[in-house]
Amino acid sequence: MPTNLTPEYYKTEERFREATTNEEKISLLEDMLSLIPKHKGTDHLRADLRRKLSKLKIAPGGKSKISRHASVFHIDPEGAGQVAIIGPANTGKSALVDALTNAEPEVAEYPFTTRKPTPGMMQIDNIQVQLIDTPPLDREMVEPELIDLIRRVDLVLLVVDLQGFPVEQVEQTVAFLEQNRIVPASRRDEFPQDRRWSYPPLIILVNKVDDESFDDDYQAFCELLAGEWTTIPISVLGERGIDSMKQAVFDKLELIRVYSKAPGKEPDRNSPFVMNRGGTVEEFAAKIHQDFSKNLKMARVWGSGEFEGQMVSRDYELHDGDVVELRI
Repeated sequence: MPTNLTPEYYKTEERFREATTNEEKISLLEDMLSLIPKHKGTDHLRADLRRKLSKLKIAPGGKSKISRHASVFHIDPEGAGQVAIIGPANTGKSALVDALTNAEPEVAEYPFTTRKPTPGMMQIDNIQVQLIDTPPLDREMVEPELIDLIRRVDLVLLVVDLQGFPVEQVEQTVAFLEQNRIVPASRRDEFPQDRRWSYPPLIILVNKVDDESFDDDYQAFCELLAGEWTTIPISVLGERGIDSMKQAVFDKLELIRVYSKAPGKEPDRNSPFVMNRGGTVEEFAAKIHQDFSKNLKMARVWGSGEFEGQMVSRDYELHDGDVVELRI
């Protein structure tokens, strides 16, 4: 019987294989158990994971009752994606998270204000994405758990200060990540294809492009980078480039929004189902309920079809903004 495991499960399983401490393995096993669908096809797998969990909890370094939030660096994903805001001190990371989310990170002009990660939810149209403000990436002070956090996220936003040697900030930060086996996705082919390495997509947010007088400096910065990176000019104080940043985040996460439609009714466009790009009608049906996927007889699509209300198969690939009517 098929297990129908989700991509999130396999991603967590890969992190479990890479884990080096009992505490981290216990936390990831608990995550895996929570992600497994409960049906007969997964009975053996769930039992096997419970056995592993029990052994780890009684092993040296394990805990009989461990909290999944024992570490401030273990942040459960929420929303449509988990995004780490990283960079040197005083580039505006905390101010950005403060401006865009419901979080309240400490914001100050002196360096190293942020000492622990602070999550908050950013609205992108009708979905939410989790942003995590992180402590500065300083070689002398960085916590190993911060590296693990960056390893786990779906996307990295590197914030640099246009008015403070931004090219050096990019080069030093990327070099530091690569020394810790975190390689931006655009450079993946240049490094070993090893399960112990992670390859998150990365966007450079060039902060303090406060008005048009800084546009030439930003263009010079881009020319020095030789087009290798996705860069977005922003100003947290002047609120410049924020919409472009949000769209870039949505695109890099490779998400689509799909709306469910009951026969004879209008879709609710305030509550989309969020899927990975390339998702099919069958996967959409499973998101609503497993019975829809099993018993699906037909589907109609408004949006990406050749005509409105087109009848499509289970393997039809959906696109952002599609409306789907399922019949079982």
